[in-house]
Amino acid sequence: QGRAQKYIVKNYFYYYLFKFSAALGEEVFYITFLPFIYWNIDHSVSRRMIIIWSIVMYIGQVSKDILKWPRPLSPPVVKLEMRTDAEYGMPSTHAMAATAISFSFLIATTNQYKYPFELGLVAAFVFSTLVCLSRLYTGMHTVLDVIGGALISAVLLVLLYPAWDTIDHLLLTSPFCPLLSIVVPLVLCYNYPKLDYYSPTRGDTTTILGAGAGATVGFWLNNQYAAPAYTSENFQLGFPLITSKMLAVMLARFFVGIFIVLLTRRLMKSVVLGMLGYRYKFPIGDLEARRRLEVEVPYKFITYSSVGFSATVLVPLLHGLLGLM
Repeated sequence: QGRAQKYIVKNYFYYYLFKFSAALGEEVFYITFLPFIYWNIDHSVSRRMIIIWSIVMYIGQVSKDILKWPRPLSPPVVKLEMRTDAEYGMPSTHAMAATAISFSFLIATTNQYKYPFELGLVAAFVFSTLVCLSRLYTGMHTVLDVIGGALISAVLLVLLYPAWDTIDHLLLTSPFCPLLSIVVPLVLCYNYPKLDYYSPTRGDTTTILGAGAGATVGFWLNNQYAAPAYTSENFQLGFPLITSKMLAVMLARFFVGIFIVLLTRRLMKSVVLGMLGYRYKFPIGDLEARRRLEVEVPYKFITYSSVGFSATVLVPLLHGLLGLM
């Protein structure tokens, strides 16, 4: 573990296709796609996707560290990623995330927007399949890991779907929402399954739950103070009819939003890590100290809850000031 294997790429099309597909199940995708939906498509769709994504990913991450199924042996497989090699394999959380995001988007939009359901179904299937195949190509999962992840995600979607509207209503209106949105994820993170060696799963789980918590508080706050929602009337006639002006506004919202989100993440990482370093007396560059429970959980949770809150509250306010609503 930890040492990259040497390999020769014989088919660059597959290599770049599946390296790109693998990135669709990682933070760079979450931090761009989910906010894009919130800023440009529909608040209700984004809320449902973020809640489903948080629940599915938490269950997937915890399942890995309970089951403790090893990743494929190398050799015979060649592993193209090193960071996640320290994690267990079953289930594939890439497969779970891809299935949850693509099909929750399909379900949430199919009754609101006029587009062919078959087209949406094919797109969701292709998206999730590419991510699943990327995990086999990169040598990070077995076929069973991937199938297991996709099936678990599908079952969770079926079980949660009847409660979507109820959960959404409670998150927007309950006076206890902000408190529960912070306390419940923190309790889950501090009581994460313990392993005999360090794995990035706890930190990744805290990142996901933190982002979901910050976004949920933002949803509640926006609803309480009647923040103007992004109008989706322009999309009611179907996505293909987006005009060049609408596209320019969408891109402007996106780039402004991503700049603020990345700036928030950068600033909060520095501030929170500095405060924790001062509290627990360790240098900022001490990787081992940053992996300790009392450091890793607050560091990741505060940073990414700030990111989620920024994306749902600060960015829309800025969009309004810039005339991008």
